[in-house]
Amino acid sequence: MEPRIVLETRNLRKEFDGLVAVADVSLRVREGELHAIIGPNGAGKTTLFNLISGVLPPTSGQVFLRGREITGLPPHQIARRGIGRSFQITNLFPNLTVLESVRLAAQARGRHSLRFWAHYRRYRQYEERAMAIIHQVGLTGREHFLARALPHGDQRKLEIALLLATEPDVLLLDEPTAGMVSGEIPALMDLIRGLREEGGRTILLVEHKMDVVMNLSDRITVMHQGRVLAEGTPAEISANEQVQRAYLGEL
Repeated sequence: MEPRIVLETRNLRKEFDGLVAVADVSLRVREGELHAIIGPNGAGKTTLFNLISGVLPPTSGQVFLRGREITGLPPHQIARRGIGRSFQITNLFPNLTVLESVRLAAQARGRHSLRFWAHYRRYRQYEERAMAIIHQVGLTGREHFLARALPHGDQRKLEIALLLATEPDVLLLDEPTAGMVSGEIPALMDLIRGLREEGGRTILLVEHKMDVVMNLSDRITVMHQGRVLAEGTPAEISANEQVQRAYLGEL
């Protein structure tokens, strides 16, 4: 039985003053898989993420989540429908603690989302949820650290924790290892692998580090100059001569 398609783009296109950044990209992401998007700088990867997550409106084409069209919806509505998005640059509440940050994200998803300034003890359920997520991402013991005081690798974990607090079905991770030192990357890879294998989440990943992509991905889409150049398993992409000429070189 073929896996269910959770996220789909059909002929998605984005032009900026005549420059084509994304050229009629059709993409199908299967439920429960980690699907990576790779390509050289300027290939259109982040623009594609911006179109899917509602940060940018498409020039043409469509986006579907579980068969329902979400094309052009604002980011908060797309998030409500089940897509969580991270960014290349860490996007946190720098002056809040880890616990405060995750609790507010969980509260924003819940029925008390508009009552941010009530006493936190009224929202014990959100604090308990936040603590569970903090443990899940490996930040136990850092609950009361300010976000800005965390090492960069832990800031990346916190960003993923904020996404998990909104209970997304699909995670869009845009270069999650950007800026991390090599010693921090294995723990983040383990976290991402656990989200897919244990949490059953669908993950769409943009990443430049090929060892990360090849070790984590079920399927890979290669973009070049705004278009889809190839798609397949890691083994198929590694063996694709056209992909090697355009991007990978010798793996």
